[in-house]
Amino acid sequence: MFITLNRRLNAAMPLITPISILIGVLIGTPLSEFTGFSPWLFAFMTFAGSISMGFKDFVHVMKHPGPLIACLFILHLAMPLLAMMLGHLSFGDDPYTITGLILGAVIPTGISSFVWVNIYKGNTALTLAIILIDTILAPFAVPGVMSLLIGADVQLDTWAMMQSLFWMIVVPSLIGMVLYEWTKGKIKQVWGPRLGPFSKLAMALVVMINGSVIAPYLVDFNLKLVGVCLSIVALASTGYVIGYLISKLMRWSDADRTALVFNGGMRNISAGAVLAITYFPAPVALPVVLGMIFQQSTASLVGFLLSRHDRGKAKEQGVAA
Repeated sequence: MFITLNRRLNAAMPLITPISILIGVLIGTPLSEFTGFSPWLFAFMTFAGSISMGFKDFVHVMKHPGPLIACLFILHLAMPLLAMMLGHLSFGDDPYTITGLILGAVIPTGISSFVWVNIYKGNTALTLAIILIDTILAPFAVPGVMSLLIGADVQLDTWAMMQSLFWMIVVPSLIGMVLYEWTKGKIKQVWGPRLGPFSKLAMALVVMINGSVIAPYLVDFNLKLVGVCLSIVALASTGYVIGYLISKLMRWSDADRTALVFNGGMRNISAGAVLAITYFPAPVALPVVLGMIFQQSTASLVGFLLSRHDRGKAKEQGVAA
């Protein structure tokens, strides 16, 4: 029952996120009072995802670190810089929107990228290694890059953000992976299907709470809001494209390419939204939370394009043979 439910929830991911945001926006202020629960819900989501990870795959990937280094370059250097440039070009007089775009670009890759990489037969070991390394680096990389790029435009409590990322992501991830190794992977088989649906429910609740916080800024639908949405889609698409181009340039395998594309384009937006709401003025959360609406649907489109490309290449090779 849990396996079937989890499979159906995975298939419904492109719908769950926008519906949850809509519910949060409609409820508004009463729901926004529960923002204190968001870090706890997210820690549970991280733990539920990390019980499928082991350290052995990580060691294997570290012997060939090229794709891992490339992904970290995309996540914490290329995309934040592009977000800053786009923000200043499009919203030069609005430091909060610029900060939100940068935060949405610099947050670590998401656990959900593993689902998409697995669906499209990418390198799951590489994906797990990227998630692990990026998770460990997040408490340092995110506040560090934010401080460097936004300067004094927005007040930033770097130490508090580092602590929050540590308890939301690093600790539950390490606990999950230790349990995976201790049980020789059995915890994934036994508890993975049971925790999966509750993890999706937790994500929906986090999204609803975040949606309630930005509700006042969605009431007045204007050209600026449209511009923010277009900027988010452009940045997300650029992350996928950079991952694809680097993998083609380096002539890595299709499996490595798929992993790099999804991990370069997807983000742990739930964590970013929690950080935005907890440590920044409310307008900063707007670009981050809006990113939730587009992430799963964009990933679905990218997966379709990759599979179509691979089918075309396989057909050409078959004809050549």
